[in-house]
Amino acid sequence: MRAHPALLLQTGSPAAPWANQSHAQELGFVLLGFAHVPKLRPALAAIFLAIFLTTLLGNSLIALLTSLDAGLRTPMYFFLRQLALLEICFSLDVAPRLLVTLLRPGVGVTPASCALQMLLVLSCVTTECFLLTAMAWDRFLAICRPLHYGSIMSPRMCHLLAAFCWLAGVPVSLIFTIWLFSFPFCGPRGVRHFFCDIAPLLSLVCADTRLFEANVLAATVLVIMVPFCLIATSYINILATVLRMPSTSGRHKALSTCASHLIVVILFYGTTGIIHLRPKASYSPESKQVVSLSYTMVTPMLNPLIYSLRNKEVKAAFGRVCCGRQGF
Repeated sequence: MRAHPALLLQTGSPAAPWANQSHAQELGFVLLGFAHVPKLRPALAAIFLAIFLTTLLGNSLIALLTSLDAGLRTPMYFFLRQLALLEICFSLDVAPRLLVTLLRPGVGVTPASCALQMLLVLSCVTTECFLLTAMAWDRFLAICRPLHYGSIMSPRMCHLLAAFCWLAGVPVSLIFTIWLFSFPFCGPRGVRHFFCDIAPLLSLVCADTRLFEANVLAATVLVIMVPFCLIATSYINILATVLRMPSTSGRHKALSTCASHLIVVILFYGTTGIIHLRPKASYSPESKQVVSLSYTMVTPMLNPLIYSLRNKEVKAAFGRVCCGRQGF
């Protein structure tokens, strides 16, 4: 199959720029994910398909276990179920388009499809930031305020927090998506990324985007850095409380309930901060793709493993659900 001219132009192969601008407007964009390694595309597609299926299986299992097993019907596992559902949504938004890009390079993406994907990605990132913050606050209350934990983290409070996490990012994501796609895009529409994101699309805009970038930075600080600071504050207080515990077993149990969440926080914030705090930074498009893979593909796959491998309650619940026994 013949690759699109935009793809050939961006990858350095001989091709002429788009002469027919109306055709470009009609086609939209061409995602050029991993165009710099064309020979590796089939292998990468196989790897990413395996990651995608593992992500769906692992997170679906976590969501089912926390819904079906009575022993996991606590606030901590309620939020873990929300995280699993979020990772499923994240993977469904990114992975199919990535596989199409690898297996059918040069296939065009309409502006509406590109805008929808960006809207969903931004919403998912925002939701995960808030959800990880809610999970940290839950652990803070459980360890530092155990006598008030049951009254504060009521089912109603859990559902309100979850609803806020899911919905809070939609208005901001919608505003920036509409704003970005209102700019004129000039020349070939080859997006040097495997999904529609702010940074690669900004490089195609032929207009002054300084005000847009300033607002993106301000929103990113609010959405990423403020929750991160709240999470850090929660864990500083948790650590101080744990160090005051008299028994070694009590300290170990308290820290073990937080270790999985802390690993996920480090993985997620360590990669999203690099990409979204500096959308026009001087990182190469190839390095941005690798970093983006961390929070769009790898972290959603690892989350079920991180939360279940060392969690005896999840293992016991798996045994009860699968074997139909009350004990394991």
